[in-house]
Amino acid sequence: MAKTNLHLLSKLGFLSEARRFAWYPPFWMMRVKVLELDDDWSHVRIKLPLTWVSANAAGNMFGGFQANLADPVPAIACVQKFPGYRVATKKLELDFLRVGSSDLTLQFDFDKQQAEAIQMELDEHGRATPCFEMHYVREDGEVCTLIKNTIAIRPKGYVGNHDRKGR
Repeated sequence: MAKTNLHLLSKLGFLSEARRFAWYPPFWMMRVKVLELDDDWSHVRIKLPLTWVSANAAGNMFGGFQANLADPVPAIACVQKFPGYRVATKKLELDFLRVGSSDLTLQFDFDKQQAEAIQMELDEHGRATPCFEMHYVREDGEVCTLIKNTIAIRPKGYVGNHDRKGR
């Protein structure tokens, strides 16, 4: 398997986790800024700036920019909390309540009770598919987008039915 930009950035141990995340090429090009990041990714705040590139024809934040930034956050948090598993986004849902008419802040929290429930499921079944909720907040404090992100946590080497040859 080819080495990715993220893999190369992970080797730069002198950079903080927040800096490595912000310098990942897709996020660097989006000009994201990590505002708050706990070591175990249980509390995350990331600013997504509204720029001429991220604005749609009406001048509001493209939904695709919001989805792109929200996609990996719970998966990375699960990698931190449950090392040794293969982790990936399974499903991502965005509910646009209000227009993203300013810079947005992605707010993600991974509470201890959810982590314990996931660990119990992993111990019992060897896999888990938790759903995380997070949201974007505009500069005026209004929530503009609700996000549900379902994560697949599987044993390393796991091959699902859809990935098997001949299907």
